[in-house]
Amino acid sequence: MKWSSGHQSPDVIDQRGLRGGGGGGSGALGLLLSIGSKFGLVGILAAVGIFFVGQRFFGSGGSADATGAQQAVPGHTTTRDEPAAFVAFVLDDVQDTWTSEFQSMNRVYPRAKLVLFTDQVRSACGFASAASGPFYCPGDQRAYVDLGFYRELSEKYGAAGDFAQAYVIAHEIGHHVQNVLGIEKRVGNDREGADSASVRLELQADCFSGIWARSTKQRALLDSGDLEEGLNAAAAIGDDRLQRNAGRSVNPESFTHGSSEQRVRWFKRGLESGKVEACDTFAARSL
Repeated sequence: MKWSSGHQSPDVIDQRGLRGGGGGGSGALGLLLSIGSKFGLVGILAAVGIFFVGQRFFGSGGSADATGAQQAVPGHTTTRDEPAAFVAFVLDDVQDTWTSEFQSMNRVYPRAKLVLFTDQVRSACGFASAASGPFYCPGDQRAYVDLGFYRELSEKYGAAGDFAQAYVIAHEIGHHVQNVLGIEKRVGNDREGADSASVRLELQADCFSGIWARSTKQRALLDSGDLEEGLNAAAAIGDDRLQRNAGRSVNPESFTHGSSEQRVRWFKRGLESGKVEACDTFAARSL
């Protein structure tokens, strides 16, 4: 995929390396002040000095918000390497695409944030480990990605390539689009089964990612084999394939995301149509 190396985005929140999934900045200062207060004014001043020296050499470029997440600062470096820069580029490109789509619907698209984390993270939806994979939390309108997932996607599931990684981001932002449009609320407690609302939600997010993929093709951003990488990634994380890879028999009653065939088919539908209305999985009689 053709992209701008070293890309930075004000919508990326880099929490990698923060213990406990964020909130370390203000918490660390509070702890140091508590200790320093025991030694009077000199101790407090020393504590403040230690905190800001630590921020200079070990912190990232933002401030902590009420949820403990590290906030991106526009114009400030929030990405520290090329894998993160690629995520930032794709995030911006996907959201620019949805900004245009919403304008065509006479609506305003509110941009989501994407949190990069390591091992574990705290969101408005609760505490999550990297083992759960990338996810979107409607409570804080943020997508969460541990870059280690991409290595697992390639090595364990055989879905290598930069466009496979891009598909994952586009899928999670697809959930943000659903949240903005009020579709996310349809799931309720219907979270398992081949015909469940959860499966319909996930397949629609795949279709939405296909809409973005279509735009990259129209803008000549794709390299040879990119679309195949995206389709391969969609197939690799189908419920049936994941169950087989885990040594279990395929059980459609426990599906939450859809089969490999379904995920590929709905991704293609978005890719071929480029229309939001073509992605209405909730109106489809058959998935």
